[in-house]
Amino acid sequence: MSAHLLNAALSAAERGWHVFPLRPGSKRPALHGETACPRTGPCASGHRKWEQRATTDPDRIRAAWSHGPFNVGIATGPSDLVVIDLDMPKNKSNDKTSEGTPDGVTTFEALCERTGRAVPDTYRTRTASGGQHLYFTAPASVRLTNTAGTIAPLVDTRACGGYVVAAGSITPAGPYEAVGGSVAAPVPGWLLSILQPAPKPAQPPTGVVAGQSRRYADVALTCEVRNVATAADGTRNSTLLRAARALGRFIASGDLPRSVVEEALRGAAGANATQPQRYYDDVIRRALDWSITHNAPRGRAA
Repeated sequence: MSAHLLNAALSAAERGWHVFPLRPGSKRPALHGETACPRTGPCASGHRKWEQRATTDPDRIRAAWSHGPFNVGIATGPSDLVVIDLDMPKNKSNDKTSEGTPDGVTTFEALCERTGRAVPDTYRTRTASGGQHLYFTAPASVRLTNTAGTIAPLVDTRACGGYVVAAGSITPAGPYEAVGGSVAAPVPGWLLSILQPAPKPAQPPTGVVAGQSRRYADVALTCEVRNVATAADGTRNSTLLRAARALGRFIASGDLPRSVVEEALRGAAGANATQPQRYYDDVIRRALDWSITHNAPRGRAA
């Protein structure tokens, strides 16, 4: 088993992916935490976390895996990867709400179909739970981070600050196995448009009054609504998602009421609708919730 897992780690490293050991039979890092750091070896100049210690050096990998049958973690950030995690519903014996819920694979396939695109052909693995990981190379010009449900329910991503369990690893729930694609393809542009951070609005001049801030928010609302209403077929969903995430900042700051933003975006999305209105409503709701959560209210000028 140790030889099998060592080979899995070396195979990932040969692809240029930075690996680190996970606890045997587990998905948790096997490296020590900061409170237990001995401040020696790799941590001589200060504690180094798993993302910093992940490596592609074959000698370091052999040395690490000589100590036990560690599962293999891939640090997605240092590896320049974006991994789409298509998860399974968390079915619980006493929870009936998840019954009939589509899994991440089904949801992602439906999203691709709605946007008129094929499911991307790229390196993929089957997870222990029965889900899938789709591996993509990240663009050098954009720093992507982890997301949860931004693309769709049960469709998460791992990028900077995240990691995935590599093929060849084994847990009590089952193995992680490569099931398709020989190489990781570049992340598709339509996915990138959803995942890349919404551009920050230009800051008003120092000392502006609240009325000017609200006028700026009104201009932003007008522009984003126009973008959604004029979006070409196949781009409306991603345009709507970006618009809602951008306008959520103004809801968080108190410059725009949520009801006004929702109604404006609903009207724009439905103007040339190719999907049921409830689909657009779900996109708007999730994007606004995400944006409001990630944007603390701004202090007001006196």
